[in-house]
Amino acid sequence: MKYLHTMVRVTDLEASLAFYRDALGLEVARRTEHEQGRFTLVYLSAPGDPTAQIELTYNWPAPDGTVETYTGGRSFGHVAYAVDNIYAACQRLMEHGVTINRPPRDGRMAFVRSPDGISIELLQAGPALPPAEPWTAMPNIGSW
Repeated sequence: MKYLHTMVRVTDLEASLAFYRDALGLEVARRTEHEQGRFTLVYLSAPGDPTAQIELTYNWPAPDGTVETYTGGRSFGHVAYAVDNIYAACQRLMEHGVTINRPPRDGRMAFVRSPDGISIELLQAGPALPPAEPWTAMPNIGSW
């Protein structure tokens, strides 16, 4: 058995790519348009690790222009990524306008949310970094 990917439905593909690709730093592995089924699939992976992928599924608006609204189930928790420097990763996210819901006050763990509310956990690869400002003084915001 081999893990393939995790799929999340997105309501705004460009906003989601701005988050996952531009702010989070994932790389687009492949993108396919399915005219007959009226959907787009974009697979992204962590740099240097093409096997761990997240699939963004964008269902095109109905002919009348309506867009389906998705709600997250309580059984789904989050997607997690190890990062080389949690402070630099969070700074990059903030520079892209992403709210840090759970700042890395401990130098080890942070949480953010995608434009569709998917909870993303960031974990420091290796030992925790020493606590540092502005992170130690930042409060939690919302939920994760």
